[in-house]
Amino acid sequence: MSDLAFPQVATKRAIPFAREFASALAILAIGALGYFMFPDDLAFLTRLIGIAFLVLSLDLVTGYCGVATLGHAAQFGVAAYAVGICCVRGITDPVALLLIGMVAGAMMGLISGALITRFRALPQLVLSIAVGQLVAGLANKLQWLTGGSDGLSGVTPGKVFGIFGFDMYSRTAFLFSLGVLVITFVLLQRLVNSPFGLMCRGIKDDDLRAKMIGVSIYPRLVLMFGISGAVAGLGGALTAMSTGVVGLDSVSFERSAEVLVMLVLGGAGHLWGALAGTVIFMIFEHIVAAANPFHWMTLVGLLLILIVVFAPRGLIAPVMSLWVKFARRREAA
Repeated sequence: MSDLAFPQVATKRAIPFAREFASALAILAIGALGYFMFPDDLAFLTRLIGIAFLVLSLDLVTGYCGVATLGHAAQFGVAAYAVGICCVRGITDPVALLLIGMVAGAMMGLISGALITRFRALPQLVLSIAVGQLVAGLANKLQWLTGGSDGLSGVTPGKVFGIFGFDMYSRTAFLFSLGVLVITFVLLQRLVNSPFGLMCRGIKDDDLRAKMIGVSIYPRLVLMFGISGAVAGLGGALTAMSTGVVGLDSVSFERSAEVLVMLVLGGAGHLWGALAGTVIFMIFEHIVAAANPFHWMTLVGLLLILIVVFAPRGLIAPVMSLWVKFARRREAA
């Protein structure tokens, strides 16, 4: 009996590794496609990857924990400012700046999570907006530190691993950001499928039942906010290094609202949905804004209405349903 059990355990353990490896290859393939097919748009694609980190972090707290927030850009912006300030003052190593952004985002996530997760429903949403506006107000008022409304400029990181310098075509920035995205996505896949991630899903589905079985809800939600802050901090750090400037738009309410729209567009509760929503929204916005700079928001709004009406669970849900059906048929065969 034991001889039969060991292969089954090995197979079950191999499935997550295979899934993570496939996800890494898929992201690398899509990144390579963008790198070779659109060499003149690498700056835009790098910015897209930075925003993707923010959408992934929002998915952790909204899609997997059910916490409504409209101030999530605060974590992204605090990390971007922290990286910009450190870079201007002499710390230029990209890896060190990445760690600084991750720590700053995690700290902001823990602080905001400790406040926001104490409440539910409308008070929770209002408090998240208040936290975001407070951070934006401080970034505007502390002009001696953040540059105020003029922004923080002169962010010039050094060479990646002392070899690859950031160039004006954003080649290094894109490849560096893509590599960080692949590693982060694989780790997040493991996180959401871990007992901790599954328990967070259970809290989202029925927090009362979770309390009844003895689950400490508040610490888990705060911890997930800290993790999401670290992910958003990576995006803020990469954006600051690739663009060379940090402005108030990184902590604005509009940024928080946009990433929530991207998450709804792709599908909350799915990491691939967060990525898909980011890619679709930003590419659509990029194309439509260039074609019609005065009325592009109308077309974006129309797209969102169509998605909500015909695919309320996001664009990733039909794809996931087809994949599950295909997997079941293959197992049956």
